[in-house]
Amino acid sequence: MERRTIGAGALAVGAVGLGCMPMSWAYSASRRRGEESLRAVHRALDLGTTLLDTADMYGPFTNELLLGRVLKERRGDAFVSTKVGLLVGEQHIVANGRPGYVKRACDASLRRLQTDVIDLYQLHRADPEVPVEETWGAMAELVRAGKVRALGLCAVGARGGRRSDAGLHDGTLRQLRRVQQVFPVAAVQAELSVWSPEALDGLLPWCEARGVGFLAAMPLGNGFLTGTLTPGEGFEPDDLRARHPRFTAEMMAANQPIVAGLRHIARRHGEDVTPAQVALAWVLAQGRHVIAVPGTKRDRWAAQNASASGLSLTPQDLTEISHLPAAQGSWD
Repeated sequence: MERRTIGAGALAVGAVGLGCMPMSWAYSASRRRGEESLRAVHRALDLGTTLLDTADMYGPFTNELLLGRVLKERRGDAFVSTKVGLLVGEQHIVANGRPGYVKRACDASLRRLQTDVIDLYQLHRADPEVPVEETWGAMAELVRAGKVRALGLCAVGARGGRRSDAGLHDGTLRQLRRVQQVFPVAAVQAELSVWSPEALDGLLPWCEARGVGFLAAMPLGNGFLTGTLTPGEGFEPDDLRARHPRFTAEMMAANQPIVAGLRHIARRHGEDVTPAQVALAWVLAQGRHVIAVPGTKRDRWAAQNASASGLSLTPQDLTEISHLPAAQGSWD
């Protein structure tokens, strides 16, 4: 697989990473697929996917524990990315960016992951009660202590269905400017996909200009861009898409032309090429500093996603994608 770098430290990773959240959080029946998820991680590593993206809140904690079982055997094959800053309560999720908590959380993540260093430690969300510089400073101390190699920030801000929204990530850009004064930002993680391209305006150029890696979250639109979901089929109650405005039967039907366009392009590249691979190839085509991080808990999809790194879209393909209709339905 093609290798790309993260940050000025030139940390090398596979162009397609593996989002591990679906293995134990947010999607139906996630907690009942432990062995299947382990197979997916091993398959991804076998195919050159090195970046494994998790967070302490996924589960909570069970996602890191699962990855720890793999890392105990294959630490040298993986680039470990986890997150801090969010706590799962009984009824809601709250931010905690207090320096003491950040340091304790890092030690706990290291134990669960069965490793002595985290390659990329990301601030999941800034705590509104704590200056972000204080939180980032505590994270920087972890780098100096040798527990973390590099720091990243997850984007905040509302999302919409438009092709362009110049003010979309203003909050994230302000945070980035503040923390960059404390310690270098190696990577930013934000949503980027064919049906949610808003990061192209402002956030992606900011990263490119500074040599900051961009981790493209949800590059397959929570599964919609794979073309495997049927409008009106419904989701289990514990699946986040059951309450998602873009996943109502009406909106899924309205957005089918996007999938149809991806499928049309896929056919030009061969019978075995899928809309999902075209969607991932589009993300990778947005810059050499972009790493796609699709999430899955199945080894079949992990393999299909990994192979997308070898798909080169033509100028005609990219033009057609740019002219696909904007997604219908609000995102939040």
